[in-house]
Amino acid sequence: IRNFCIIAHIDHGKSTLADRFLELTDSVSKRKMREQFLDQMDLEREKGITIKLQPVRLKYKGYELNLIDTPGHVDFTYEVSRSLAAVEGAILLVDATQGIQAQTLGNLYLAMEHDLTIIPVVNKIDLPNAQVEKTIQELSQLIGVKAENVLKVSAKKGLNTEKILERIIKDVPPPPKKENESFKALIFDSDYNEFKGVIVYVRVFEGSINTGGMIEMMAEKKEAEILEVGYFSPELIKSEKLKAGQIGYLVTGLKDVNQVKVGDTVIKRGVKGQPLPGYQEIKPMVFASLFPSSGEDYEKLRNAIEKLRLNDASIVFTPEHSTALGFGFRCGFLGLLHLEIVQERLEREYNLEVVTTVPSVAYRVFLDNNKMIVIHNAEEWPDPNKIRKVEEPYVKVDLVTPKEFMGEVIRLVNDYGGLYKNTEYLNFTDDSRVILHYEMPLASILIDFYDKLKSVSSGYASLNYEFADYRPTEIEKMDILVAEERVPALSTLVYKKKAYQEARRIVDTLKEVILRHQFVIKVQGVIGGKIIASAEVKALRKDVTAKLYGGDVSRKKKLSAKQKKGKKKMRARGRVEIPSKAYLKVLKR
Repeated sequence: IRNFCIIAHIDHGKSTLADRFLELTDSVSKRKMREQFLDQMDLEREKGITIKLQPVRLKYKGYELNLIDTPGHVDFTYEVSRSLAAVEGAILLVDATQGIQAQTLGNLYLAMEHDLTIIPVVNKIDLPNAQVEKTIQELSQLIGVKAENVLKVSAKKGLNTEKILERIIKDVPPPPKKENESFKALIFDSDYNEFKGVIVYVRVFEGSINTGGMIEMMAEKKEAEILEVGYFSPELIKSEKLKAGQIGYLVTGLKDVNQVKVGDTVIKRGVKGQPLPGYQEIKPMVFASLFPSSGEDYEKLRNAIEKLRLNDASIVFTPEHSTALGFGFRCGFLGLLHLEIVQERLEREYNLEVVTTVPSVAYRVFLDNNKMIVIHNAEEWPDPNKIRKVEEPYVKVDLVTPKEFMGEVIRLVNDYGGLYKNTEYLNFTDDSRVILHYEMPLASILIDFYDKLKSVSSGYASLNYEFADYRPTEIEKMDILVAEERVPALSTLVYKKKAYQEARRIVDTLKEVILRHQFVIKVQGVIGGKIIASAEVKALRKDVTAKLYGGDVSRKKKLSAKQKKGKKKMRARGRVEIPSKAYLKVLKR
Protein backbone atom coordinates (compact mmCIF):
# COMPACT_ATOMS: atom_id res chain seq x y z
CA ILE A 1 0.00 0.00 0.00
CA ARG A 2 1.12 3.56 -0.78
CA ASN A 3 -0.91 6.62 0.25
CA PHE A 4 -0.20 9.96 -1.44
CA CYS A 5 -1.80 13.21 -2.59
CA ILE A 6 -1.10 15.83 -5.27
CA ILE A 7 -0.45 19.40 -4.06
CA ALA A 8 0.04 22.47 -6.26
CA HIS A 9 -1.01 26.04 -6.96
CA ILE A 10 -4.35 26.53 -8.71
CA ASP A 11 -4.34 25.54 -12.42
CA HIS A 12 -0.96 23.78 -12.40
CA GLY A 13 -2.45 20.50 -13.67
CA LYS A 14 -3.35 18.39 -10.61
CA SER A 15 -6.67 17.09 -11.94
CA THR A 16 -5.17 16.41 -15.40
CA LEU A 17 -2.36 14.38 -13.80
CA ALA A 18 -4.95 12.45 -11.77
CA ASP A 19 -6.75 11.67 -15.10
CA ARG A 20 -3.53 10.13 -16.49
CA PHE A 21 -3.12 8.00 -13.35
CA LEU A 22 -6.70 6.72 -13.77
CA GLU A 23 -5.94 5.80 -17.39
CA LEU A 24 -2.54 4.23 -16.63
CA THR A 25 -4.05 1.96 -13.98
CA ASP A 26 -7.27 1.18 -15.94
CA SER A 27 -9.29 2.46 -12.98
CA VAL A 28 -11.90 4.03 -15.29
CA SER A 29 -13.07 2.54 -18.59
CA LYS A 30 -12.37 4.57 -21.76
CA ARG A 31 -16.11 4.85 -22.34
CA LYS A 32 -16.63 6.64 -18.99
CA MET A 33 -13.42 8.69 -19.06
CA ARG A 34 -13.72 12.48 -19.32
CA GLU A 35 -11.44 15.40 -18.49
CA GLN A 36 -11.02 16.32 -14.80
CA PHE A 37 -12.68 13.02 -13.90
CA LEU A 38 -12.18 13.43 -10.15
CA ASP A 39 -13.85 16.85 -10.15
CA GLN A 40 -17.35 15.51 -9.52
CA MET A 41 -19.22 18.83 -9.15
CA ASP A 42 -20.51 20.80 -12.15
CA LEU A 43 -19.27 23.91 -10.35
CA GLU A 44 -15.69 22.55 -10.38
CA ARG A 45 -15.86 21.89 -14.12
CA GLU A 46 -17.31 25.31 -14.92
CA LYS A 47 -14.73 27.22 -12.90
CA GLY A 48 -11.88 24.84 -13.84
CA ILE A 49 -10.80 24.46 -10.21
CA THR A 50 -10.89 21.68 -7.64
CA ILE A 51 -13.08 22.58 -4.67
CA LYS A 52 -13.40 19.25 -2.83
CA LEU A 53 -10.68 16.72 -2.03
CA GLN A 54 -11.39 13.45 -3.86
CA PRO A 55 -9.88 10.05 -2.91
CA VAL A 56 -9.40 7.16 -5.37
CA ARG A 57 -7.77 3.70 -5.14
CA LEU A 58 -5.45 2.72 -8.01
CA LYS A 59 -4.03 -0.76 -8.73
CA TYR A 60 -0.55 -0.68 -10.30
CA LYS A 61 1.96 -3.53 -10.64
CA GLY A 62 0.61 -5.37 -7.60
CA TYR A 63 0.52 -2.23 -5.43
CA GLU A 64 -2.52 -0.50 -3.97
CA LEU A 65 -2.05 3.25 -4.47
CA ASN A 66 -4.47 5.49 -2.58
CA LEU A 67 -4.50 8.97 -4.17
CA ILE A 68 -6.22 12.08 -2.79
CA ASP A 69 -6.63 14.90 -5.34
CA THR A 70 -6.62 18.24 -3.48
CA PRO A 71 -7.70 21.84 -4.28
CA GLY A 72 -5.09 24.52 -5.06
CA HIS A 73 -6.78 27.78 -4.04
CA VAL A 74 -5.79 29.41 -0.73
CA ASP A 75 -9.46 29.38 0.43
CA PHE A 76 -9.46 25.55 0.46
CA THR A 77 -6.26 25.00 2.45
CA TYR A 78 -8.26 23.11 5.09
CA GLU A 79 -9.15 20.47 2.48
CA VAL A 80 -5.42 20.11 1.73
CA SER A 81 -4.37 19.86 5.40
CA ARG A 82 -6.94 17.09 6.03
CA SER A 83 -5.67 15.17 3.01
CA LEU A 84 -2.05 15.45 4.17
CA ALA A 85 -2.92 13.90 7.56
CA ALA A 86 -4.22 10.76 5.79
CA VAL A 87 -1.15 10.03 3.59
CA GLU A 88 2.61 9.40 3.75
CA GLY A 89 3.71 11.11 0.53
CA ALA A 90 2.94 14.15 -1.67
CA ILE A 91 3.56 14.98 -5.33
CA LEU A 92 4.55 18.67 -5.48
CA LEU A 93 3.46 19.75 -8.96
CA VAL A 94 4.77 22.96 -10.56
CA ASP A 95 3.76 24.42 -13.94
CA ALA A 96 6.89 24.94 -16.11
CA THR A 97 5.31 28.04 -17.72
CA GLN A 98 4.55 29.78 -14.40
CA GLY A 99 7.16 28.45 -12.01
CA ILE A 100 6.69 28.31 -8.24
CA GLN A 101 3.64 30.27 -7.09
CA ALA A 102 2.45 31.47 -3.68
CA GLN A 103 0.15 28.51 -2.99
CA THR A 104 2.92 26.09 -4.06
CA LEU A 105 4.88 27.41 -1.08
CA GLY A 106 1.86 27.32 1.26
CA ASN A 107 1.08 23.67 0.42
CA LEU A 108 4.75 22.67 0.58
CA TYR A 109 5.08 24.07 4.12
CA LEU A 110 1.93 22.14 5.14
CA ALA A 111 3.37 18.90 3.73
CA MET A 112 6.66 19.48 5.57
CA GLU A 113 4.76 20.00 8.84
CA HIS A 114 3.22 16.53 8.36
CA ASP A 115 6.71 15.11 7.64
CA LEU A 116 5.67 13.69 4.26
CA THR A 117 7.95 12.34 1.53
CA ILE A 118 7.84 14.97 -1.23
CA ILE A 119 8.24 14.06 -4.91
CA PRO A 120 9.00 17.20 -7.00
CA VAL A 121 7.45 17.21 -10.48
CA VAL A 122 7.59 19.86 -13.23
CA ASN A 123 4.49 19.76 -15.47
CA LYS A 124 3.58 21.19 -18.93
CA ILE A 125 7.10 20.66 -20.35
CA ASP A 126 5.60 20.32 -23.85
CA LEU A 127 4.36 23.92 -24.04
CA PRO A 128 6.40 26.33 -26.22
CA ASN A 129 6.79 28.92 -23.41
CA ALA A 130 7.86 26.31 -20.79
CA GLN A 131 10.95 27.29 -18.78
CA VAL A 132 11.81 23.76 -17.72
CA GLU A 133 15.40 24.14 -16.51
CA LYS A 134 14.67 27.38 -14.65
CA THR A 135 11.68 25.79 -12.86
CA ILE A 136 13.76 22.69 -11.97
CA GLN A 137 16.46 24.98 -10.53
CA GLU A 138 13.85 26.81 -8.39
CA LEU A 139 12.31 23.54 -7.16
CA SER A 140 15.61 21.85 -6.32
CA GLN A 141 16.78 24.89 -4.33
CA LEU A 142 13.43 25.22 -2.54
CA ILE A 143 13.25 21.57 -1.39
CA GLY A 144 16.97 20.86 -1.24
CA VAL A 145 17.11 18.02 -3.78
CA LYS A 146 19.38 17.39 -6.76
CA ALA A 147 18.08 18.76 -10.09
CA GLU A 148 18.17 15.25 -11.63
CA ASN A 149 15.68 14.04 -8.98
CA VAL A 150 13.00 16.45 -10.25
CA LEU A 151 10.67 14.64 -12.67
CA LYS A 152 9.70 16.30 -15.98
CA VAL A 153 6.21 15.45 -17.28
CA SER A 154 3.35 16.55 -19.48
CA ALA A 155 0.12 15.49 -17.77
CA LYS A 156 -1.90 16.58 -20.82
CA LYS A 157 0.00 14.24 -23.18
CA GLY A 158 0.77 11.56 -20.57
CA LEU A 159 4.54 12.05 -21.08
CA ASN A 160 6.61 10.40 -18.26
CA THR A 161 3.57 10.12 -15.94
CA GLU A 162 4.30 6.42 -15.26
CA LYS A 163 7.69 7.50 -13.83
CA ILE A 164 5.80 9.33 -11.05
CA LEU A 165 4.00 6.11 -10.03
CA GLU A 166 7.34 4.25 -10.06
CA ARG A 167 8.86 6.94 -7.82
CA ILE A 168 5.89 6.75 -5.42
CA ILE A 169 6.39 2.98 -5.04
CA LYS A 170 10.15 3.46 -4.56
CA ASP A 171 10.27 6.57 -2.31
CA VAL A 172 6.99 6.85 -0.37
CA PRO A 173 7.11 4.60 2.71
CA PRO A 174 4.32 2.02 3.13
CA PRO A 175 1.96 2.64 6.08
CA PRO A 176 3.00 0.93 9.34
CA LYS A 177 1.62 -2.64 9.69
CA LYS A 178 -0.78 -2.53 12.65
CA GLU A 179 -3.39 -5.05 11.48
CA ASN A 180 -3.43 -7.04 14.74
CA GLU A 181 -4.38 -4.10 16.93
CA SER A 182 -7.88 -2.86 17.68
CA PHE A 183 -9.58 -0.76 14.98
CA LYS A 184 -8.75 2.95 14.91
CA ALA A 185 -9.35 5.33 11.99
CA LEU A 186 -9.30 9.07 11.31
CA ILE A 187 -12.31 10.80 9.67
CA PHE A 188 -10.81 13.12 7.04
CA ASP A 189 -14.07 13.93 5.22
CA SER A 190 -17.77 13.03 5.17
CA ASP A 191 -20.85 13.26 2.99
CA TYR A 192 -24.61 12.81 3.25
CA ASN A 193 -26.72 10.40 1.20
CA GLU A 194 -30.53 10.48 1.37
CA PHE A 195 -30.71 6.67 1.46
CA LYS A 196 -27.50 5.66 3.29
CA GLY A 197 -27.30 8.53 5.79
CA VAL A 198 -23.90 9.92 6.81
CA ILE A 199 -20.94 8.41 4.92
CA VAL A 200 -17.54 8.97 6.60
CA TYR A 201 -14.26 8.95 4.66
CA VAL A 202 -11.56 7.34 6.79
CA ARG A 203 -7.86 6.51 6.84
CA VAL A 204 -7.43 3.32 8.89
CA PHE A 205 -4.36 3.53 11.15
CA GLU A 206 -4.86 0.37 13.24
CA GLY A 207 -6.77 -2.93 12.99
CA SER A 208 -9.60 -3.63 10.56
CA ILE A 209 -13.39 -3.25 10.30
CA ASN A 210 -16.13 -5.35 8.63
CA THR A 211 -19.75 -4.64 7.71
CA GLY A 212 -21.95 -5.18 10.77
CA GLY A 213 -19.31 -4.00 13.26
CA MET A 214 -20.27 -1.49 15.96
CA ILE A 215 -18.22 1.70 16.08
CA GLU A 216 -17.95 4.77 18.29
CA MET A 217 -16.95 8.36 17.42
CA MET A 218 -14.57 9.27 20.26
CA ALA A 219 -15.16 13.06 20.42
CA GLU A 220 -18.91 13.00 19.79
CA LYS A 221 -19.48 9.84 21.94
CA LYS A 222 -21.85 8.55 19.26
CA GLU A 223 -22.28 4.85 18.46
CA ALA A 224 -23.36 3.40 15.11
CA GLU A 225 -23.53 0.13 13.22
CA ILE A 226 -21.48 -0.20 10.03
CA LEU A 227 -23.94 -0.89 7.22
CA GLU A 228 -21.28 -1.00 4.50
CA VAL A 229 -17.51 -0.61 4.07
CA GLY A 230 -15.64 0.03 0.85
CA TYR A 231 -13.21 2.14 -1.14
CA PHE A 232 -13.26 4.83 -3.85
CA SER A 233 -12.78 3.89 -7.48
CA PRO A 234 -13.65 6.85 -7.57
CA GLU A 235 -17.34 5.88 -7.12
CA LEU A 236 -18.11 3.92 -3.94
CA ILE A 237 -17.13 0.22 -4.30
CA LYS A 238 -18.34 -2.16 -1.57
CA SER A 239 -15.69 -4.48 -0.05
CA GLU A 240 -15.47 -7.09 2.70
CA LYS A 241 -13.34 -5.04 5.08
CA LEU A 242 -10.96 -2.11 5.51
CA LYS A 243 -7.59 -2.79 7.15
CA ALA A 244 -4.68 -0.77 8.58
CA GLY A 245 -3.08 1.56 6.03
CA GLN A 246 -6.09 1.70 3.72
CA ILE A 247 -8.30 4.65 2.78
CA GLY A 248 -12.02 4.02 2.34
CA TYR A 249 -15.52 4.82 3.54
CA LEU A 250 -17.97 3.63 6.21
CA VAL A 251 -21.75 3.89 5.81
CA THR A 252 -23.10 4.62 9.30
CA GLY A 253 -26.83 5.01 8.65
CA LEU A 254 -26.81 8.08 10.94
CA LYS A 255 -29.36 10.68 9.81
CA ASP A 256 -28.33 13.48 12.19
CA VAL A 257 -25.50 15.32 10.46
CA ASN A 258 -24.34 16.90 13.74
CA GLN A 259 -23.24 13.51 15.13
CA VAL A 260 -20.18 13.24 12.85
CA LYS A 261 -17.20 15.58 13.04
CA VAL A 262 -14.26 15.74 10.63
CA GLY A 263 -11.01 15.01 12.52
CA ASP A 264 -12.73 12.65 14.99
CA THR A 265 -11.31 9.17 15.69
CA VAL A 266 -13.45 6.11 14.96
CA ILE A 267 -12.91 3.02 17.18
CA LYS A 268 -14.69 -0.29 17.83
CA ARG A 269 -17.42 0.13 20.44
CA GLY A 270 -16.29 -0.51 23.99
CA VAL A 271 -12.56 -0.27 23.25
CA LYS A 272 -10.54 2.20 25.33
CA GLY A 273 -7.62 4.16 23.94
CA GLN A 274 -6.18 7.51 22.96
CA PRO A 275 -7.69 9.40 19.98
CA LEU A 276 -5.55 10.04 16.93
CA PRO A 277 -4.20 13.58 16.55
CA GLY A 278 -7.08 15.29 14.71
CA TYR A 279 -7.11 18.67 13.01
CA GLN A 280 -6.82 22.17 14.36
CA GLU A 281 -10.18 23.84 14.89
CA ILE A 282 -10.45 25.92 11.76
CA LYS A 283 -10.67 29.70 12.27
CA PRO A 284 -12.97 31.46 9.77
CA MET A 285 -11.36 34.50 8.14
CA VAL A 286 -14.38 36.16 6.54
CA PHE A 287 -17.92 36.62 7.89
CA ALA A 288 -21.10 37.26 5.94
CA SER A 289 -24.79 36.75 6.62
CA LEU A 290 -26.93 34.46 4.46
CA PHE A 291 -30.69 35.06 4.32
CA PRO A 292 -33.31 33.12 2.35
CA SER A 293 -34.95 35.42 -0.21
CA SER A 294 -38.30 34.07 1.06
CA GLY A 295 -38.84 33.91 4.84
CA GLU A 296 -40.59 30.54 4.46
CA ASP A 297 -37.28 28.93 3.39
CA TYR A 298 -35.52 29.55 6.74
CA GLU A 299 -35.71 25.90 7.91
CA LYS A 300 -34.78 24.69 4.44
CA LEU A 301 -31.69 26.93 4.57
CA ARG A 302 -30.76 25.60 8.04
CA ASN A 303 -30.95 21.97 6.85
CA ALA A 304 -28.98 22.79 3.69
CA ILE A 305 -26.15 24.51 5.64
CA GLU A 306 -25.96 21.60 8.12
CA LYS A 307 -25.65 19.05 5.29
CA LEU A 308 -23.16 21.25 3.45
CA ARG A 309 -21.06 21.56 6.61
CA LEU A 310 -20.76 17.77 6.68
CA ASN A 311 -19.14 17.98 3.24
CA ASP A 312 -17.24 21.21 3.97
CA ALA A 313 -16.04 21.22 7.56
CA SER A 314 -14.66 24.77 7.39
CA ILE A 315 -18.10 26.49 7.44
CA VAL A 316 -19.12 27.97 10.79
CA PHE A 317 -22.63 29.36 11.31
CA THR A 318 -24.97 30.79 13.95
CA PRO A 319 -28.61 31.98 13.64
CA GLU A 320 -29.12 35.73 13.19
CA HIS A 321 -31.99 38.18 12.79
CA SER A 322 -31.93 41.37 10.71
CA THR A 323 -34.65 44.03 10.80
CA ALA A 324 -34.25 44.42 7.03
CA LEU A 325 -33.80 40.84 5.84
CA GLY A 326 -35.50 38.70 8.51
CA PHE A 327 -34.11 35.44 9.91
CA GLY A 328 -30.89 33.98 8.53
CA PHE A 329 -27.40 32.81 9.52
CA ARG A 330 -24.13 34.55 10.32
CA CYS A 331 -21.53 32.35 8.59
CA GLY A 332 -17.74 32.17 8.78
CA PHE A 333 -15.70 31.32 5.66
CA LEU A 334 -12.01 30.88 4.81
CA GLY A 335 -12.11 33.55 2.10
CA LEU A 336 -14.19 35.26 -0.57
CA LEU A 337 -13.99 32.40 -3.09
CA HIS A 338 -15.12 30.01 -0.33
CA LEU A 339 -18.11 32.30 0.35
CA GLU A 340 -18.96 32.43 -3.37
CA ILE A 341 -18.72 28.62 -3.74
CA VAL A 342 -20.92 27.98 -0.65
CA GLN A 343 -23.56 30.41 -1.97
CA GLU A 344 -23.56 28.73 -5.39
CA ARG A 345 -23.74 25.23 -3.87
CA LEU A 346 -26.74 26.24 -1.74
CA GLU A 347 -28.49 27.57 -4.84
CA ARG A 348 -27.66 24.60 -7.09
CA GLU A 349 -27.63 21.57 -4.79
CA TYR A 350 -30.45 22.66 -2.46
CA ASN A 351 -32.50 24.85 -4.81
CA LEU A 352 -32.39 27.91 -2.55
CA GLU A 353 -32.28 31.60 -3.40
CA VAL A 354 -29.90 33.25 -0.95
CA VAL A 355 -29.19 36.92 -0.16
CA THR A 356 -25.58 37.52 0.97
CA THR A 357 -24.51 40.62 2.91
CA VAL A 358 -21.19 42.41 2.48
CA PRO A 359 -18.28 40.34 3.92
CA SER A 360 -16.55 41.51 7.10
CA VAL A 361 -13.97 40.25 9.62
CA ALA A 362 -14.13 39.58 13.38
CA TYR A 363 -13.00 42.50 15.58
CA ARG A 364 -11.94 42.15 19.21
CA VAL A 365 -13.34 44.97 21.37
CA PHE A 366 -11.86 45.58 24.85
CA LEU A 367 -14.17 47.39 27.27
CA ASP A 368 -13.40 49.54 30.32
CA ASN A 369 -14.21 46.65 32.69
CA ASN A 370 -11.40 44.58 31.02
CA LYS A 371 -13.99 42.38 29.32
CA MET A 372 -13.23 41.37 25.70
CA ILE A 373 -16.02 40.73 23.18
CA VAL A 374 -15.82 39.60 19.52
CA ILE A 375 -17.86 41.72 17.08
CA HIS A 376 -18.83 40.72 13.53
CA ASN A 377 -21.22 43.53 12.59
CA ALA A 378 -22.33 47.04 13.56
CA GLU A 379 -25.50 45.90 15.35
CA GLU A 380 -23.32 44.24 18.03
CA TRP A 381 -21.17 47.37 18.56
CA PRO A 382 -21.11 48.51 22.22
CA ASP A 383 -21.37 52.07 23.60
CA PRO A 384 -18.30 53.99 22.23
CA ASN A 385 -17.74 55.57 25.67
CA LYS A 386 -17.09 52.12 27.17
CA ILE A 387 -14.56 50.99 24.53
CA ARG A 388 -10.92 50.98 25.65
CA LYS A 389 -9.40 49.62 22.40
CA VAL A 390 -10.29 47.67 19.26
CA GLU A 391 -8.17 45.00 17.53
CA GLU A 392 -8.47 43.59 14.01
CA PRO A 393 -7.00 40.41 12.46
CA TYR A 394 -3.74 40.64 10.50
CA VAL A 395 -2.51 38.05 8.00
CA LYS A 396 0.97 37.03 6.83
CA VAL A 397 1.01 37.53 3.07
CA ASP A 398 3.40 35.90 0.57
CA LEU A 399 3.41 37.55 -2.86
CA VAL A 400 5.30 35.84 -5.69
CA THR A 401 5.93 38.20 -8.62
CA PRO A 402 8.32 38.71 -11.55
CA LYS A 403 10.91 41.34 -10.66
CA GLU A 404 9.69 43.84 -13.32
CA PHE A 405 6.32 44.22 -11.52
CA MET A 406 7.86 44.48 -8.06
CA GLY A 407 7.49 48.30 -7.81
CA GLU A 408 3.79 48.28 -8.76
CA VAL A 409 3.03 45.39 -6.37
CA ILE A 410 4.83 47.14 -3.47
CA ARG A 411 2.90 50.37 -4.19
CA LEU A 412 -0.41 48.48 -4.18
CA VAL A 413 0.36 46.67 -0.90
CA ASN A 414 1.39 49.96 0.76
CA ASP A 415 -1.92 51.54 -0.35
CA TYR A 416 -3.74 48.67 1.40
CA GLY A 417 -1.88 49.12 4.69
CA GLY A 418 0.76 46.41 4.24
CA LEU A 419 3.79 46.19 6.57
CA TYR A 420 6.95 45.07 4.74
CA LYS A 421 8.91 42.17 6.31
CA ASN A 422 11.48 40.94 3.79
CA THR A 423 12.17 39.85 0.20
CA GLU A 424 13.39 36.44 -1.00
CA TYR A 425 14.68 35.42 -4.42
CA LEU A 426 13.38 32.15 -5.80
CA ASN A 427 16.54 31.35 -7.73
CA PHE A 428 20.05 32.13 -6.53
CA THR A 429 21.47 32.17 -10.07
CA ASP A 430 18.61 34.15 -11.63
CA ASP A 431 16.86 36.88 -9.62
CA SER A 432 13.96 37.36 -12.09
CA ARG A 433 11.26 36.28 -9.58
CA VAL A 434 10.87 37.35 -5.97
CA ILE A 435 8.76 36.49 -2.90
CA LEU A 436 7.62 39.57 -0.98
CA HIS A 437 6.67 38.91 2.64
CA TYR A 438 4.17 41.34 4.19
CA GLU A 439 1.74 41.60 7.06
CA MET A 440 -1.63 43.20 6.25
CA PRO A 441 -5.03 43.85 7.84
CA LEU A 442 -7.33 41.06 6.66
CA ALA A 443 -10.19 43.53 6.07
CA SER A 444 -8.09 45.46 3.52
CA ILE A 445 -7.60 42.45 1.21
CA LEU A 446 -11.19 41.24 1.38
CA ILE A 447 -12.96 42.93 -1.49
CA ASP A 448 -10.82 43.82 -4.50
CA PHE A 449 -7.14 43.43 -3.52
CA TYR A 450 -6.64 40.16 -5.45
CA ASP A 451 -8.14 41.63 -8.65
CA LYS A 452 -5.94 44.72 -8.40
CA LEU A 453 -2.86 42.55 -7.74
CA LYS A 454 -3.53 40.61 -10.96
CA SER A 455 -4.11 43.90 -12.79
CA VAL A 456 -0.84 45.63 -11.76
CA SER A 457 1.21 42.47 -12.47
CA SER A 458 -0.45 41.59 -15.83
CA GLY A 459 -1.74 38.41 -14.17
CA TYR A 460 1.69 37.08 -13.12
CA ALA A 461 1.68 37.76 -9.36
CA SER A 462 0.15 35.25 -6.95
CA LEU A 463 -0.95 35.51 -3.33
CA ASN A 464 -1.02 33.23 -0.30
CA TYR A 465 -1.98 34.31 3.22
CA GLU A 466 -2.43 32.86 6.68
CA PHE A 467 -3.66 34.31 9.97
CA ALA A 468 -0.96 36.11 11.99
CA ASP A 469 -2.50 37.83 15.04
CA TYR A 470 -4.77 40.65 16.24
CA ARG A 471 -3.50 44.25 16.32
CA PRO A 472 -4.91 47.63 17.46
CA THR A 473 -6.96 49.56 14.91
CA GLU A 474 -9.22 52.60 14.64
CA ILE A 475 -12.71 51.36 13.78
CA GLU A 476 -15.94 53.30 14.29
CA LYS A 477 -19.62 52.57 13.96
CA MET A 478 -21.38 54.64 11.31
CA ASP A 479 -25.15 55.09 11.46
CA ILE A 480 -27.36 56.02 8.52
CA LEU A 481 -30.26 58.42 9.09
CA VAL A 482 -33.14 58.53 6.61
CA ALA A 483 -35.59 61.42 7.18
CA GLU A 484 -33.72 61.97 10.47
CA GLU A 485 -34.51 58.44 11.72
CA ARG A 486 -31.74 55.90 12.34
CA VAL A 487 -31.97 52.73 10.18
CA PRO A 488 -30.27 49.97 12.25
CA ALA A 489 -29.94 47.56 9.31
CA LEU A 490 -27.76 50.05 7.42
CA SER A 491 -25.29 50.71 10.25
CA THR A 492 -21.74 49.64 9.36
CA LEU A 493 -18.21 49.50 10.79
CA VAL A 494 -15.64 51.71 9.04
CA TYR A 495 -11.97 52.68 9.36
CA LYS A 496 -11.68 56.18 10.82
CA LYS A 497 -9.59 57.39 7.86
CA LYS A 498 -11.99 55.92 5.26
CA ALA A 499 -15.25 56.86 7.01
CA TYR A 500 -16.12 59.74 4.65
CA GLN A 501 -15.69 57.66 1.44
CA GLU A 502 -17.89 54.87 2.82
CA ALA A 503 -20.54 57.33 4.07
CA ARG A 504 -20.55 59.06 0.69
CA ARG A 505 -21.00 55.73 -1.12
CA ILE A 506 -23.97 54.69 1.05
CA VAL A 507 -25.85 58.01 1.02
CA ASP A 508 -25.40 58.35 -2.77
CA THR A 509 -26.67 54.78 -3.26
CA LEU A 510 -29.73 55.45 -1.10
CA LYS A 511 -30.41 58.74 -2.87
CA GLU A 512 -30.75 56.79 -6.14
CA VAL A 513 -32.99 53.97 -4.85
CA ILE A 514 -35.33 55.63 -2.31
CA LEU A 515 -38.62 56.60 -3.96
CA ARG A 516 -39.46 60.32 -4.06
CA HIS A 517 -42.16 61.47 -1.61
CA GLN A 518 -44.23 64.66 -1.31
CA PHE A 519 -41.48 66.12 0.89
CA VAL A 520 -37.66 66.36 0.78
CA ILE A 521 -35.92 63.34 2.38
CA LYS A 522 -32.52 63.84 3.99
CA VAL A 523 -30.10 60.88 3.92
CA GLN A 524 -27.13 61.25 6.30
CA GLY A 525 -24.07 59.29 7.38
CA VAL A 526 -23.41 59.92 11.08
CA ILE A 527 -20.57 58.98 13.45
CA GLY A 528 -21.12 59.73 17.15
CA GLY A 529 -23.70 62.47 16.44
CA LYS A 530 -21.55 64.19 13.79
CA ILE A 531 -22.86 64.24 10.19
CA ILE A 532 -20.03 63.35 7.80
CA ALA A 533 -21.96 62.93 4.52
CA SER A 534 -25.39 64.01 3.39
CA ALA A 535 -27.70 63.84 0.36
CA GLU A 536 -31.29 64.82 -0.40
CA VAL A 537 -34.03 62.95 -2.24
CA LYS A 538 -35.96 65.77 -3.92
CA ALA A 539 -39.71 66.12 -3.27
CA LEU A 540 -42.41 65.39 -5.78
CA ARG A 541 -44.05 68.71 -6.61
CA LYS A 542 -47.70 69.04 -7.53
CA ASP A 543 -48.55 72.23 -9.40
CA VAL A 544 -51.27 73.63 -7.07
CA THR A 545 -51.65 76.77 -9.21
CA ALA A 546 -52.60 74.86 -12.35
CA LYS A 547 -56.35 75.31 -11.69
CA LEU A 548 -55.99 79.11 -11.53
CA TYR A 549 -56.33 81.29 -14.59
CA GLY A 550 -56.32 85.03 -14.70
CA GLY A 551 -56.86 87.00 -11.51
CA ASP A 552 -54.36 88.54 -9.13
CA VAL A 553 -50.84 86.98 -8.70
CA SER A 554 -51.29 87.08 -4.92
CA ARG A 555 -53.72 84.13 -5.19
CA LYS A 556 -50.92 81.98 -6.70
CA LYS A 557 -48.47 83.09 -4.00
CA LYS A 558 -51.00 82.25 -1.30
CA LEU A 559 -51.53 78.69 -2.64
CA SER A 560 -47.76 78.12 -3.00
CA ALA A 561 -47.16 79.29 0.58
CA LYS A 562 -49.90 76.95 1.81
CA GLN A 563 -48.27 74.03 -0.06
CA LYS A 564 -44.86 74.91 1.42
CA LYS A 565 -46.34 74.91 4.93
CA GLY A 566 -47.99 71.51 4.30
CA LYS A 567 -44.72 70.00 3.04
CA LYS A 568 -42.92 71.24 6.17
CA LYS A 569 -45.56 69.51 8.32
CA MET A 570 -45.27 66.31 6.24
CA ARG A 571 -41.49 66.40 6.59
CA ALA A 572 -41.82 66.56 10.37
CA ARG A 573 -44.38 63.76 10.60
CA GLY A 574 -43.96 61.74 7.40
CA ARG A 575 -42.48 58.24 7.38
CA VAL A 576 -40.22 56.93 4.63
CA GLU A 577 -40.55 53.34 3.48
CA ILE A 578 -37.13 52.07 2.38
CA PRO A 579 -37.52 49.47 -0.42
CA SER A 580 -35.78 46.10 0.10
CA LYS A 581 -33.65 46.67 -3.02
CA ALA A 582 -32.12 49.67 -1.21
CA TYR A 583 -30.92 47.41 1.62
CA LEU A 584 -29.61 44.88 -0.86
CA LYS A 585 -27.72 47.48 -2.89
CA VAL A 586 -25.96 48.77 0.25
CA LEU A 587 -25.44 45.45 2.04
CA LYS A 588 -24.69 43.17 -0.88
CA ARG A 589 -21.19 42.66 -2.24
